[in-house]
Amino acid sequence: MKKIFLLAMLTVLGAATSNAQETTKKMKATAAKVAKVNGAGIVFASETIDYGTIAHNADGKREFVFTNNGTKPLIITNTQGSCGCTVPTSPKEPIAPGAKGIIGVKYATDRIGAFTKTVTVTSNAEGQPTKILTIKGTVLGDDAPKS
Repeated sequence: MKKIFLLAMLTVLGAATSNAQETTKKMKATAAKVAKVNGAGIVFASETIDYGTIAHNADGKREFVFTNNGTKPLIITNTQGSCGCTVPTSPKEPIAPGAKGIIGVKYATDRIGAFTKTVTVTSNAEGQPTKILTIKGTVLGDDAPKS
């Protein structure tokens, strides 16, 4: 009985230690990704939005969330979709250091089929005055089977 208990405890301890190491690695990777920049900075939570498979004329609005990881205010001067079917919106006011902001994008889901489009963000971010974001997915036709 003692051997079974000891084996169970070693298994739990090994799993906990392994999980702690993975968490530490993830935290270090996140810290490196959000390192402070001297000047304005911009770091996106994700640079790609995957709509997946969506219905014809479904809601095409999505959001890119970003953080100013710099020491100066971030100013978004322009956002441009790669075509008329992709309409981005951006904050008009400067984003303070450490603050979050949102770049909205609306894809015209009246167009059937697969799509991959980009949004070009122009800002005063140090070292990356332009940033390319991607949206992708597939719009089903009206005759597609419903799941």
